[in-house]
Amino acid sequence: MSRILIIAEHDGAALSPSVAKTVACAAQIDAAQIDVLVLAASAADVAAEAASLDGVNRVLTIENAANEKPLAAVLAPQIVAATEGYSHVFGPSTTFGRDLMPRVAALLGVNQVSDIMSVEGSHTFKRPIYAGNAVVTLDAPAEHVVVATVRTASYKAVAGGSSAPVESLAIEAELPSHTRYVSTQAGASDRPDLQTAAAVVSAGRAIGSEENFDLIFALADKMGAAVGASRAAVDAGYCPNEMQVGQTGKIIAPDLYIAIGISGAIQHLTGIKDAGTIVAINKDEEAPIFEVADIGLAGDLFQIVPELTNAL
Repeated sequence: MSRILIIAEHDGAALSPSVAKTVACAAQIDAAQIDVLVLAASAADVAAEAASLDGVNRVLTIENAANEKPLAAVLAPQIVAATEGYSHVFGPSTTFGRDLMPRVAALLGVNQVSDIMSVEGSHTFKRPIYAGNAVVTLDAPAEHVVVATVRTASYKAVAGGSSAPVESLAIEAELPSHTRYVSTQAGASDRPDLQTAAAVVSAGRAIGSEENFDLIFALADKMGAAVGASRAAVDAGYCPNEMQVGQTGKIIAPDLYIAIGISGAIQHLTGIKDAGTIVAINKDEEAPIFEVADIGLAGDLFQIVPELTNAL
């Protein structure tokens, strides 16, 4: 039997959708016993949500005032103290997981397995490399605990409706004082979250300016979609980097992805490879994006996007 501990990502009030997808990955391991660990200042609400996920055996909580904000340096020692008896420790390959899980692996003295996209066995996994141009199969040593991040875009979230028991965990861990929470700066938006939205509209450098992004926002609002951007648009200062989609941004898997004025660099394509339907609008008929698009329209975005918005 494989005993798997999943580290819950949350905002202190609600569980991240990434957790249900990480559970889906863990459930692919035969005879897996899956526990979810919630670290928070007050864990009751988040733990109750985690307990409802199908396939979860138990929810463990560690409540500490130091856990109010998810600082990797503070969370990692507590997670390590809770890993005794587990064969696997999984986290989502999100900003949260990418920050936290390497510290857990380092403290445990093992190599991390990153971006699991397929489970081939209890210690055999597939993951993308070279910006998604190739997929490698790797074997993790069976004698060591497997610390891994899960490519959540490769999995569908498990359903809810279960009622796993919730248990409080008492651990002893020395928490570092060299890292402290200062503040959070984030753009406020009423639009859907980029990583969980069913539809995403993204623009590239061809949009030309921050003001021209209003065309993209108008289309997205008509569709109830999230808004993303290529790295080129972010680097040009047209939008904040929290909107970046791609290898060095967010890896997403919406049902519909509309790429406007995006040429299709491989680093961008690796972030959208799991999208259901890809639509490309670009005036360059030779743009690489058309090679992966299900629907392509060659033309001037400044003419096409307003027409599409008005039609909707």
